[in-house]
Amino acid sequence: MPAAISTERARRGRAELRRRIAISLIVFVLLMAAWHLSVRYLAVNVLIAPAPGDVVLALVDGLFGRGTFWPHLRVTMIETLAGFGIGAVVGAILGVLIAESRILRDVLYPYIVAFQTVPKVAIAPLFVIWLGFGIGSKIAIAATIAFFPVVVNMIEGLAAAEASLLEMMSAFGASRRDRFLLVKLPASLPFLFAGLDIAIVLAVIGAIVAEFVGAQAGLGYLIMQYNFNLDTAGIFAVLIVLAVIGTLLHWAVTAIQARVIFWKQTSSSMVRA
Repeated sequence: MPAAISTERARRGRAELRRRIAISLIVFVLLMAAWHLSVRYLAVNVLIAPAPGDVVLALVDGLFGRGTFWPHLRVTMIETLAGFGIGAVVGAILGVLIAESRILRDVLYPYIVAFQTVPKVAIAPLFVIWLGFGIGSKIAIAATIAFFPVVVNMIEGLAAAEASLLEMMSAFGASRRDRFLLVKLPASLPFLFAGLDIAIVLAVIGAIVAEFVGAQAGLGYLIMQYNFNLDTAGIFAVLIVLAVIGTLLHWAVTAIQARVIFWKQTSSSMVRA
């Protein structure tokens, strides 16, 4: 009987996945058709909105023709992943310290919020002045944008630990360290991964914004070059590459979350059953 239930659940899961893919493809085809017909019959200037075919040609040429995108893609990925890694580590550590110390929460957290409210476009020139036009300034901007959602979600996750479990462990003589490792940290992981999911996308944005301000390579630098040359199709092609990068990074974080928080996946399956 359990095997039959598992097989039926898997069949339903595959059917749901096929349905979602079919809906996504239909929406994509309709959007592309509307785009193509609008450009063709409304006589839209190619500098405003190039035809989908022109964008595809620019994308294929940038990836597989002249290969213009690859060196810039590598630079942007290095900036994004390094900035995300630094921001995630710093954010998680700050989140733990602030959640576990009322003094730090009262003293440090308001400054973190105030710093986050400052537009990163406004401070990006300062990082370029301090760290130069290389990837160092881009990594710094990506890290400063990525760390805040990790801080907030880590604090909220640690606060979400069940009070009854903490009281029970205290009654059995568990130390503060044991309560943190066995109750608070596992409870915070879903919140932490939610923050990481946001942070990885923000890291891409941070790297591109920093490249707009001043760079020698990167997809943001490439967009600026295409903008200078009035190559709208090339800009659209780079935007598509950025969208794919963001989606793939989101899926990577989601896949890691499913591996790390395996008990959450199991309990969700039991509830659905």
